[in-house]
Amino acid sequence: MADRHSPSVSDTRAARSPQRIAAHAKLEARALLTNGEQLMVSLMLPAMVLLGLRFIPVSPALFGGHIPSISDAVAATAVTAIIATSLTSQAISTGFDRRNGVLRWIATTPLGRGGYMLGKLGALSLVHILQIVVLGVLSLALGWRPTASEILWSIPAWILATCAFGGLGLLIAGTLRTEAVLALSNIFFLLFIAVGGVAIPAKSFPAPLDAIVALLPSAAATNALTAALSGHAPSLWSLALLAIWAALFGGLTVRFFRWTSS
Repeated sequence: MADRHSPSVSDTRAARSPQRIAAHAKLEARALLTNGEQLMVSLMLPAMVLLGLRFIPVSPALFGGHIPSISDAVAATAVTAIIATSLTSQAISTGFDRRNGVLRWIATTPLGRGGYMLGKLGALSLVHILQIVVLGVLSLALGWRPTASEILWSIPAWILATCAFGGLGLLIAGTLRTEAVLALSNIFFLLFIAVGGVAIPAKSFPAPLDAIVALLPSAAATNALTAALSGHAPSLWSLALLAIWAALFGGLTVRFFRWTSS
């Protein structure tokens, strides 16, 4: 007769679930960081944005009449890093997993669909931590001297931006063919950075484009992080806009994400 105090099979599986999710997160993060193309997108391109805004002469007219400060450059770099990892890298890796039948197979394993998604989020967090460390050290070397309040104010903006672009990345990966995922995720990345209010502030565009660009999640994230890294609280409008985009993309992903490519 089994001891009534001994753990059941379901209890044992539940106890092991966090370990499975953590192992999957490490596997996903390792796959991202050992892929040369994904590593370039996650680290090299944001670093190039930082160096470009610091050393390439930029017309003050593009930044409201002033030369971009180190805080402006770091904010734009942070948003680039978020989009690169949460949108582009995640969409591509998930899209290929879906095409190769990995998602269908995972649904039959103890990890399950929920564990797979949580592992994805864990991997995303690990890559973001690496980005913060690498790009933070580079920013410090270029003269950035953040205060504790600036770092704290940037946390909610970073989290909401990650949720918004992560939702978009999963939506693309779970609804389109792999070839379209690869193309569209890279196109979105370039458009968000070039004309989405990241490299060039939304207010620098002529009317009515400035109002349209300001509504994009990329512009909202840049505005929020620029304010935070300048020692000010991000505007509630910027944070609310990011939350709206995150809820929209997340809801669409839940509704339309397909675990198989057929």
